Amino acid sequence: MKTSDLKTTEYNEYYYRYINLISKETTLIDGFKKDSDIVLEFFESIPSDKLDYRYAEGKWSVKEIFQHLIDTERIFQHRCFRFSRHDKTVISGFEQDDYIEPSCANDKSLESLIEEFKAVRQSFIVLLKSLEENDLKFIGNASGLDMSARAAAFTILGHSIWHIKVINERYL
Repeated sequence: MKTSDLKTTEYNEYYYRYINLISKETTLIDGFKKDSDIVLEFFESIPSDKLDYRYAEGKWSVKEIFQHLIDTERIFQHRCFRFSRHDKTVISGFEQDDYIEPSCANDKSLESLIEEFKAVRQSFIVLLKSLEENDLKFIGNASGLDMSARAAAFTILGHSIWHIKVINERYL
């Protein structure tokens, strides 16, 4: 299953900004593995004096962005799991800014963030390997928006590309 197989009816237009960043030939499992390497290499390459940097007042630090990637992946894995199990319960949304302060990301070492990312990512890959194609196509609802299980997964791949681009443009 490739990104090009994903239909625009499987996700709200808001998520196009992320999904559009993924190569049309990307498959879920390979995409998650390659993206893991890209994310890890990227964050490991950032100079330590830039990890707590904010380009403006009220903006997240680089560590907080990394934590945001991890937190969002957890949430979208949960969505993917529930939708793939044909759960028709509407899942509430989340306010990403509310997650930053209690995460204490700036108090964490880069190594601990990397460990957390690896664990969450591996868990998502194992979940995806266990799912059948028809289950990945199931449409659920989160934040009042319809989304298929596979669209939730592909969104995560584009989400990391999006934030790496932001860091490169505004932080480094």
